[in-house]
Amino acid sequence: MAEPILDPDLPIVDPHHHLWDQRSYAPRPVAPGAPPEHPFMTAIAGARRYLLDELLADTGSGHKVVATVFVECGSFYNAGATAPMSPVGETEFVNGVAAMSASGLYGETRVCAGIVGKADLLLGDAVKPVLEAHIKAGGGRFKGIRNSASFDADKEVLGPLNRMEAGFYLREDFRAGFKHLAPMGLSFDAWLLEPQLPDLIDLARAFPQTTIILDHVGTPLGRGSYQGRLAERFDGWRANIVELARSGNVRVKLGGLAMAFCNFPSFLAEPRASSEQLASEWAPYVETCIEAFGAERCMFESNFPVDMGACDYPTLWNAFKRIAAGCSQSEKTALFSGTAAKTYRLDL
Repeated sequence: MAEPILDPDLPIVDPHHHLWDQRSYAPRPVAPGAPPEHPFMTAIAGARRYLLDELLADTGSGHKVVATVFVECGSFYNAGATAPMSPVGETEFVNGVAAMSASGLYGETRVCAGIVGKADLLLGDAVKPVLEAHIKAGGGRFKGIRNSASFDADKEVLGPLNRMEAGFYLREDFRAGFKHLAPMGLSFDAWLLEPQLPDLIDLARAFPQTTIILDHVGTPLGRGSYQGRLAERFDGWRANIVELARSGNVRVKLGGLAMAFCNFPSFLAEPRASSEQLASEWAPYVETCIEAFGAERCMFESNFPVDMGACDYPTLWNAFKRIAAGCSQSEKTALFSGTAAKTYRLDL
């Protein structure tokens, strides 16, 4: 049974969702004795297609979502472009979706009012024309880029997302590209795992003029060699969050805790978890971030459709509203819309 929508008139800017068409993916048959498919793939198996119609079904499911921000996910790259320029195809596609939404034909929600794309910062100075191409393709909506650095020596943690080596944000060639962001008015979304937070602390201090957004509260780990150790590792995660918050150029997205990597009890649970259970599991991480950064530097995010592994869209926002129930009205405004709109320079 669907939950009643809590505080349905509270405006929301969802600052983190994806769009994709994974028609080439199908769950693989598991041979007898073979390891099962990684739970990350199991979680998103029901969302092989997540485009405008699917997003609008979620944003229109009861909460007052006034705008959204798209974050890169490797979709719709331009197959005819050079490798460095191919991610611009994703921005071209998403800007078209945003233009459809801006027509008003699909409702009042400003879908993809902001766009965060991908550009390989390892290109150094050569990344500048790629960034310029993104800005042009975004038609005023392109706000920043994301280069994910997620790595763990235990390959079971990330499964199919094992793509990086350790220390990506510390590399000189990465930083040679990173230095171009602030002069071009672009922000940086960072996705990495909880043990890697010191790398982001170092990056934020090295580039104090660049707005950096930490995705998914730093992704606490509870899978593989971290199984059952969320509570044990919490104090170390919290110490790094407090240290990161000392850099005033950093913002944090409150969400992503429904992913396979965190492995909370609610993940892939049957029956599906209630918003009360989700709020109970996630509150220590969310409340720590709000205390460290202040509401004006925190923003709730859906991370859909990835986070559908634990809940549907309306239940997720109910959980966030339960966590924020004790906040003042001004704090709620910041957490649910204000910080996102300001961080991504949205004209709403």
